Amino acid sequence: MRNPAEIDKLWRAATELWVLVVRTLLQTHGMLEMSVETMTFPLAEKCEQGDEGISFGRAYLALRRYKIDETGALDTVEFINVTSVDALAWPNKVHRGYPPTVNTQMDSTVKPVVQKLLAVNYTLLDVLRERLGLPKDALEQRHPLDEPTGSEARCIQSGPRPEGISEEKAAIGAHTDFGYLSLLHNRLGGLQPIPGHAICNLGDAMTIFSGGMLRSNLHHVVPPPKEQGKYERWSLVFFTRPGNSPLIAKAIARLFPGKYDTGQTSKEWFARGIKN
Repeated sequence: MRNPAEIDKLWRAATELWVLVVRTLLQTHGMLEMSVETMTFPLAEKCEQGDEGISFGRAYLALRRYKIDETGALDTVEFINVTSVDALAWPNKVHRGYPPTVNTQMDSTVKPVVQKLLAVNYTLLDVLRERLGLPKDALEQRHPLDEPTGSEARCIQSGPRPEGISEEKAAIGAHTDFGYLSLLHNRLGGLQPIPGHAICNLGDAMTIFSGGMLRSNLHHVVPPPKEQGKYERWSLVFFTRPGNSPLIAKAIARLFPGKYDTGQTSKEWFARGIKN
């Protein structure tokens, strides 16, 4: 049974702060250990499927591949992406292939984590949908489990920075996320962690879907503070993104004719974003 007082807190956070703190009870150790093993592979092996399925992103992204701010500074992280559709359909392939360290743990580790995070995200989305006064299926229509989406679990590795770094030179510069919600679990500082909880950022798709009533959260990633900067940081983030469908809810589109209509499906919008 849902707690009305907690729902009120969630709604205030979503409409005033655009970021939530969620208790998930998720065990992330297996996913992060799988990522540690994967990152030890030679670069060529990790990149073998790197550009496969580009319309929904890459399985592996290497260090210093993208510019992160207006100065041209390059990123300082690398990560492994596993789409939710690939995890749920395993051993069938929907989007792309993965390094063998990911494949061998897809059933035992990756799939259960994806299922748990989808359940948490869908619960949050349903509460927000209800508060927006939209029909029961308004969000479900945009991310059906049997339709390819950009939803994915991402394991991120950031190297030690014992010398520290200013927020102006963040590991990932100020940005908003593309999708509906992003759930972040983190082991070290620099990503606003709270033990036993995940940070949940609202994304651009939620802004469009809600006609601006909910706003995507501008945030950035800085290295761990002080003594923690001597260690590698491993994080797990799950991005819930819509399927290949129109982004805006029909009820919202009627309220704001043309204002929030991108004229693209979510797949087209996402593909454009990751290529820019």
